[in-house]
Amino acid sequence: MKALIALEDGTLFEGRSFTGSGEAIGEIVFNTSMSGYQEILTDPSYTGQIVTMTYPLIGNYGVNKEDMESASVHPKAFLIKEYSGYPSNYRSEQTLSEFLKEYGVLGVEGFDTRALVRHIRTKGAMKGIISTIDLDPQSLVTRARESAGVVGQDMVSKVTCKEPYGWAENGVVPGTDFTTAQTGIENPLKIVAFDFGIKYNQSRIFTEKGCQVQVVPASTSAETVLAMNPDGIFLSNGPGDPEGVPEVVETIRALLGKKPMFGICLGHQILGLAYGGSTFKLKFGHRGGNQPVKDLSTGKVEITSQNHGFCVDMDSLNLDEVELTHVNLNDGSVEGMRHKKYPSFSVQYHPEHAPGPHDAMYLFDRFIAMMRK
Repeated sequence: MKALIALEDGTLFEGRSFTGSGEAIGEIVFNTSMSGYQEILTDPSYTGQIVTMTYPLIGNYGVNKEDMESASVHPKAFLIKEYSGYPSNYRSEQTLSEFLKEYGVLGVEGFDTRALVRHIRTKGAMKGIISTIDLDPQSLVTRARESAGVVGQDMVSKVTCKEPYGWAENGVVPGTDFTTAQTGIENPLKIVAFDFGIKYNQSRIFTEKGCQVQVVPASTSAETVLAMNPDGIFLSNGPGDPEGVPEVVETIRALLGKKPMFGICLGHQILGLAYGGSTFKLKFGHRGGNQPVKDLSTGKVEITSQNHGFCVDMDSLNLDEVELTHVNLNDGSVEGMRHKKYPSFSVQYHPEHAPGPHDAMYLFDRFIAMMRK
């Protein structure tokens, strides 16, 4: 089935849908990972976006329930060079096409993804539309230009949980207090995790390390969190522009210094705003499992997984209070920081995704050591 891809600047690509009829509008971005497409599709940070994979063959190992990073699929559409409809993997439970259809996500193949990625790298990420229904180029370009985009939008409210829940070895445990997440560890550390678009593996790692995790909605007040008396507060990843959730920033600002804090991705950006800084939109973002990051304290380079389109502006922060800890070796952008006065630190990348595979796991141990002090 013919599908037309239109970008807001008038650029057009023609492909074919491998999931049937459909239409999607969003910010078109690219991911450079060679594998892990299921983890990418179930990452809430992709809400509002159309994801293009740079690796040419996708779908060859199928999909399974165990590799889900959330309960749903979040991109508006999935663009690839060539779809493999016959997976060869003993863990496979369904094809990628079946998986996307189940969640109503459009999948398109059969066009030059390299040309699209090169265009985005040159011009920057931009709004786009994909359709098998409306095949009028001018109509599609106009609709792409008139779409809302992600800048200044509250995307977190679209993905955060509605009610608090705990986490145990077998997954989500409904409930509103720490007794819902049993770890089998005597006197476990208790973590309140703000759900800005949290991934399952973040909670899984904390519980494997002997902590109890209570996940709360992004709108949870500082007073409510402190009343839970946690040992630490975790700020998860999430989609969109951190400046689109000013109420959340104020909540985190109110919690600074009250408990140890650890932020990842959007959580890192929200901490930057809570420290009094600002953020800006990157030209085309960092998305993939092969981003080199240098830890300035050790000089070591980590191979990291990333998925973000915004960045903390280090020059906007008071450097007497906030220290740069990690930098991206590709473009020198901020990848980590810590507060010199408060027990608080964060990284822009995803240590739970483990592409190294264990390069960044020390960050979880650092947070646990901070909570034990």
